[in-house]
Amino acid sequence: MKELIEVLAQSLVDHPDEVIVTETDNDDEIIFNLKVAEEDMGKVIGKQGRIAKAIRAMVKAAASKTDKKVTVEIGQ
Repeated sequence: MKELIEVLAQSLVDHPDEVIVTETDNDDEIIFNLKVAEEDMGKVIGKQGRIAKAIRAMVKAAASKTDKKVTVEIGQ
């Protein structure tokens, strides 16, 4: 799933080398933290958060086979 987030984010931004995805695995939850360059934040979030919602939906669909809750946080 980490690779999925990286590929999606790198295809959206102008600076794909600055895309960093970290993973935190708790007992019942996996948190992915997506960091991009400051000038690329708007491209990852999209108008009214539509692109961010789409990324989260795709990751949740990919994680449906696991028994853990998956969260994607977007920041700098």
